[in-house]
Amino acid sequence: MKLIELENITKTYFLGEIDVPVLKGITMSVEKGEYVALMGASGSGKSTLMNILGCLDRPTAGRYLLDEEEVGGASGDRRALVRNKKIGFVFQSFNLLPRTSALDNVIMPLSYTAGGLSRRECRKRGVEMLDRVGLSDRMHHLPSQLSGGQQQRVAIARALVNHPPVLFADEPTGNLDSHTSEDVMRMFGELNADGITVILVTHSAELAEHAKRQIHVQDGLIVSGAYEGKAVMA
Repeated sequence: MKLIELENITKTYFLGEIDVPVLKGITMSVEKGEYVALMGASGSGKSTLMNILGCLDRPTAGRYLLDEEEVGGASGDRRALVRNKKIGFVFQSFNLLPRTSALDNVIMPLSYTAGGLSRRECRKRGVEMLDRVGLSDRMHHLPSQLSGGQQQRVAIARALVNHPPVLFADEPTGNLDSHTSEDVMRMFGELNADGITVILVTHSAELAEHAKRQIHVQDGLIVSGAYEGKAVMA
């Protein structure tokens, strides 16, 4: 079953009298439970595509269905709600609050989306997420008291706390050494095995090998891998 469907998505930035087309007609889909790598060199349109997929930006034209809901033309408020409920993000820079414990960093998104949960229930869910990433014994530590790999695990737990159907990982090992990178990538594989759809955004062919399908973006177009099970050439 399709979780993500894009149909002829374009994105053009209007800079004064100059139009800068970045995405030039993207059509692709991602099935529920897939592990996909989104690849492309700097300037390919990969980051713009990720921002649209993650409801951080809206396309200039085209159709975007996320979990069967049209979100491409949604308002900023609606996209924020969809983003908080259905999408988890893990970034290269861990984006943790420096003076806040690992547990409080993890449960922070619940303050926006889990109005029906008590403070105790939020903390219980946060502990469960930290346990899932192997950090239940570090829940009261500040980010400065954690290694880079541990900080990224906290960021992963935070991305999962709302039980989103899809997890975006944007160059998630960029600040990690090779050994720690392997641990983090192994964790994404385990999460995918548990049924979470994972979209890895990377320029690294080595990291992309962890995914089950690779989608290549070049000059604002998908040049291969647009659909599961076949390489669609532009």
